[in-house]
Amino acid sequence: MTERLATRLTILLGDDLVLTGAGIAPYCRDWHGDVQSDAVAVLRPRSTAEVAACMRAAAALGLGVVPQGGNTGLVMGAIPDAPAAQVVLSLERMTRIRALDRDDFSAVVEAGAVLEEVKTAAAAAGLFFPLSLGAQGSCRIGGNVATNAGGVNVLRYGMMRDLVLGLEVVLPDGQVFDGLSRLRKDNRGIDLKQLFIGAEGTLGVVTAVSLKLLPAPEQVATALVALPRLEDVMTLYRRARRDCCDLMSAFEFMPPLAMDLAREAMPDLPIPMTGHAAYALIEIAGSGLVDAGGLMERFLEGAFEDGLALDGVIAQSGTQAANLWAIREGMNLGQAARGRHLRTDISVPLSRLADFVAEAEAAVLAALPGSLCVSYGHVGDGNVHLNVLPDPSSPAEPQILAAKKIVNAVLDRYAGSISAEHGIGRLKREEFEARLPEVNRRLLAAVRQAIDPHGTMNPGCQLTPS
Repeated sequence: MTERLATRLTILLGDDLVLTGAGIAPYCRDWHGDVQSDAVAVLRPRSTAEVAACMRAAAALGLGVVPQGGNTGLVMGAIPDAPAAQVVLSLERMTRIRALDRDDFSAVVEAGAVLEEVKTAAAAAGLFFPLSLGAQGSCRIGGNVATNAGGVNVLRYGMMRDLVLGLEVVLPDGQVFDGLSRLRKDNRGIDLKQLFIGAEGTLGVVTAVSLKLLPAPEQVATALVALPRLEDVMTLYRRARRDCCDLMSAFEFMPPLAMDLAREAMPDLPIPMTGHAAYALIEIAGSGLVDAGGLMERFLEGAFEDGLALDGVIAQSGTQAANLWAIREGMNLGQAARGRHLRTDISVPLSRLADFVAEAEAAVLAALPGSLCVSYGHVGDGNVHLNVLPDPSSPAEPQILAAKKIVNAVLDRYAGSISAEHGIGRLKREEFEARLPEVNRRLLAAVRQAIDPHGTMNPGCQLTPS
């Protein structure tokens, strides 16, 4: 049956658009390589019109469509889970930057454009696209929209939702919603583009995006600071918000284990300090007459004078700044190198972040004394990645499941979110549905029924198919 469906797709769409056989394996494997699935075929359109044709062909054959960008997601939102009944629709060929306007501070790019290439194109025009992710060399703009991507600059620039001016979307029946407006202010009723941002491809396929650009930051100051306790990180953040105002673009916290993990992953990476209870990675950026370096120096001088900071370093070059950020990324690589572990992506109110981390880590270690907790994240938006490395002397999977239940139980007491920036996908669907109020469920179901009555779009993602 699968071969017959693939043949029918090839007849309807042509050999160029339909990929079958062994070549589809990379499209059916998750980012970390933990899951390998399969699909009837992979569809690879080159234009919006071809996406529409793919949607009509899939509908005619009764196939579910799983949209995919760079396949860098962490919740299996772009991985098919019904191999005999689903196709992957990859946007990897739709990479054009259709327009970039310096006076309008905007760009129109296709969904398959790689984030880093969009940032580079903006920089060449003296502009700046602020979304910054570890996977920016691989992730694509359409996926950033579909997951409402976050990253390290959210506290200043907001989530992807705040950076989108307009969208072009192919609907399940092949119709095209053309909402590629570049207007900053447009109050003509319900903002329809917002329905598709964060929907993870469950309502349609994003094919192009109008992006908000900003003046390029001409000055960037980056510092790594050591503090006595995690609670002091929060105190330092409050001071930074007051003293650095909206010029602060990133404020990350890391545990002591971050240095060890980064060194394991990158043995030659310079590690400027070790042996402290908590670290903050801070960035201030500005343009024009702003003195970002001087502001960082004055801010840290006050922190040292008051005994809030114990040690610190301010990057003196772009290379040194990149090395400081490499510690943050190296920590992630070091965790991955240690094998299967619990990865969480949660958010709590800023005022309760330190208390949550302390309570959740204590609960995990009490139940799983041989495990290691690695808590880090984006202080400015309350996003914590509380990861748990299992005891290597025991099977990993039971420990991961136990740790997840423990962390989520603490999170519920703090009225937090199980997904701050990664989305729901298929991995978090059960947890999401268990916490979904009935009114929310009814509204979500009504929207999906109105736009996708036949359940074509990414079935099994976010909600269990009805």
